[in-house]
Amino acid sequence: MNKFHLNKSRFKKSNDAQVVAKNLGYMLLLQIASYAFPLITIPYLARVIGVDGFGKIAFAAAVIIWFQTITEWGFGYTATRDVAKNKNDLTKVSEIFSNVLWAKILLMMISFIALVFLIVFIPSFQENKNILLVTFLLIPGNIFFPEWFFQALERMKFITYFGVISKFIFTILVFVFVNDKSDYLLQPLFLSMGLFFCGLFSFYLILAKWGVRIIFPRWRDILLTIKSSYNVFLNNIFPNLYNSFSTVFLGVVSGSVSTGILDAGKKFSEIAHQFLNVISKVFFPLLSRNIKVHNLYEKIQISLSICCAFVIFFLAPYLIEFFYTPDFKPAAIVLQILSVSLIFLALSNVYGVNYLIVEGHERVLRNITAVISVIGFFIAVFAIVCFDYMGAAIAIALIRAFLGVTTMVVAVKKRRKVEV
Repeated sequence: MNKFHLNKSRFKKSNDAQVVAKNLGYMLLLQIASYAFPLITIPYLARVIGVDGFGKIAFAAAVIIWFQTITEWGFGYTATRDVAKNKNDLTKVSEIFSNVLWAKILLMMISFIALVFLIVFIPSFQENKNILLVTFLLIPGNIFFPEWFFQALERMKFITYFGVISKFIFTILVFVFVNDKSDYLLQPLFLSMGLFFCGLFSFYLILAKWGVRIIFPRWRDILLTIKSSYNVFLNNIFPNLYNSFSTVFLGVVSGSVSTGILDAGKKFSEIAHQFLNVISKVFFPLLSRNIKVHNLYEKIQISLSICCAFVIFFLAPYLIEFFYTPDFKPAAIVLQILSVSLIFLALSNVYGVNYLIVEGHERVLRNITAVISVIGFFIAVFAIVCFDYMGAAIAIALIRAFLGVTTMVVAVKKRRKVEV
């Protein structure tokens, strides 16, 4: 317990600028590692498992992201915000950490039952049951590697250490054991193993070194924890109606090859998006304590998103040619379409997650996301049926644009009212 408070007192002595700069450095290093190691394996995997194998992995990942979103529920924002505000109160921190842990385990169990149900009754899920079940292991891996907790305490270096180690192990295992098309199942398995490995060490730090206690679960507390993050959960789940749904629906309608092309195109736009998310995650705890720095954060995030969008748009053909086999060539156009959406994803982060949620307007953001995502669902269905993987890319980019601009307009109006 004393160690925890000593760590906290040292943390308080640092000013905000130093903390943000240090955490940004650690998170950038993590993102470089997170994508440098997979980029090393992409050419190898493209040659060994082919477009079909990539498509199956992408299909399973798109399905499991629904269950992962259910399990995460919204705690990554609400719990991070709550711990950031109470980080000097070890009893309160233990209570928040325990309730989130038990809530996630409960939601994971419900998700697994739902997945089994889908596998039993839907033919396309039955055909891919092995990759679906293996990919589901990512969920318990994420639960036991509580990245949100380190983010709340603004201790990003631990996330970085664990993340780099797990990515390194994953990369070595891929080159050693993935030698045939049928070995595509090992890719999500190795990712899960890396998360479990990191989870063991992170729990050691949290429980043994920092003195956080796991409190015995009580139904009332667990249900209250779930209820308190309900609006953020809806805000997180609704985008799946057009985003991951597009991959799943494309796989059902057009097969693994089209899904593989879409996934290859999405890969580099997602890398850029995750890089931009580093800025968002680093600033989130600070904005939870001091919303006055939002103007600075706004300029940084939007400027970087515009730069990333232009760079990826022009490099798209060369990236696909370099990292993939000729079968993936159509993915270049997909990447160019999705690169434009990076600007609108940044708007959603700046004005949604890092303003509306920070200021307690979760319900407003939920309503915006719900309406636009439902519209996006129907646009995605029509576009995929008519234009295959190109339709999926266009639908995703279009809905991200609607969502980003609408969120910005609403947030700016609310900010002006506060300033007046």
